[in-house]
Amino acid sequence: MTRAALVGYGWWGQHIARRLALTPALTLTGVVAPELAGQDRKDGLPVYPDYAAALADASVDAVILTSPNHLHEEQAVAAAAAGKHVFCEKPLALTGAAAARIVAATEAAGVVLGIGHERRFEPAMQRIAAMVRGGELGTVMHAEAAFSHDKLAGLPKDNWRTQKALAPAGAMTGMGIHLTDALIGLFGEVEVVQALTAGRVLGWETGDLVTVQLGFRAGMTATLSAVLCTPHFIRFHVFGSTRWAEVRNDTHPDTPGGQAHLTVSETGQPMTQQSFDWQDTVVENLAAFAAAVEGRAPYPIPLRDMAHNIEVLEAIARAAETRETVRL
Repeated sequence: MTRAALVGYGWWGQHIARRLALTPALTLTGVVAPELAGQDRKDGLPVYPDYAAALADASVDAVILTSPNHLHEEQAVAAAAAGKHVFCEKPLALTGAAAARIVAATEAAGVVLGIGHERRFEPAMQRIAAMVRGGELGTVMHAEAAFSHDKLAGLPKDNWRTQKALAPAGAMTGMGIHLTDALIGLFGEVEVVQALTAGRVLGWETGDLVTVQLGFRAGMTATLSAVLCTPHFIRFHVFGSTRWAEVRNDTHPDTPGGQAHLTVSETGQPMTQQSFDWQDTVVENLAAFAAAVEGRAPYPIPLRDMAHNIEVLEAIARAAETRETVRL
C-alpha cells in the first residue's frame, strides 16, 4: 500500500481526498496546506504543521501536489531529495527549464514521477490512440480538441488561478494542457506554436479563453481551444486519410455519470458510434502511480512527454503574449 501526503487542499485537493477515501489505490497520511495551520485534523485527515514535517514522516512514501502552480518545482525537487515519490497535478511546472529540473531530480533520486493528466486513462481516448497507432485512420492529417467549462467562473479576481504569472495563457494551465498532453502522447513532439488569448467575461488578468495551433515534427497539425466561462464541453477529433474518429464527453472527469461517445466515419460507410460509461480516471491515474511506486508496473506517461508538454505550455504563453509564431 502506498501512503501519501496531500499537499494543497483547495478545490482539486479536496476532490482527490474524497475520491481516494472510496478506493484502495492510495492511503493519505495527512494534509499540508497553509490555511489549515494550527488545526489537528481536517475532514478526518491529520494536518501536518508544514511541508517539511510531511517529508520527515518516515511513513510517507509519496507526496501528491495539488498546490498552486508556481510551487510545484520547489516542492517536487524537495520531495525527491527526501526520497519521496511525486505525483504532481498539472501543470508540472510553468517553464520548460523548471520541468526539466523536476524530471532530473526524480530520476537522480530514483523515485517515480506521476502527473495529473487523466485523458490518457479514458477508454474512448485509449481506443483512438490504438486506432492512430494501428494505422486504422490512415495517415493522420489533423486533430481538433476542446476542453471548456465554467466550474471556476465564480473565483474572486485575486485568486491565484486568475493571475497571468501563475496561470498563463487563459485557460491553458487549467484545461488546455490536458489537450496538449493527449496530442503529444499521440503524435510526438511539437515544432511550431501559434496562440491567441482573450478576456471576454471574467475580467481575469490571464484571460478567460485560449485558442492554439500546433505543428508537429511528424507532419500533422492540430488546433485546440479552452474556455473558462461556458457550459461543459469536451471534444477530441482526429482526422485521418481514410477515417476520422471523434470523442465527446458528457461530463467532467470529476463528475460521475454520463458517457464518452466515440464516433468513427469512413467514406461510403455509415458512421459507427460506441459509448463508454464514465470511469474515475483521476483514481485510475493515481492507482497507476501507486503501481509504479510499488514496482508492479511502469508509470504509463513518459517523463519526456511530461517535460515537453511544459515546453509547449511556455511556447503557447509566449506566442499569445507576442502574437508571433514560436518554434521549439
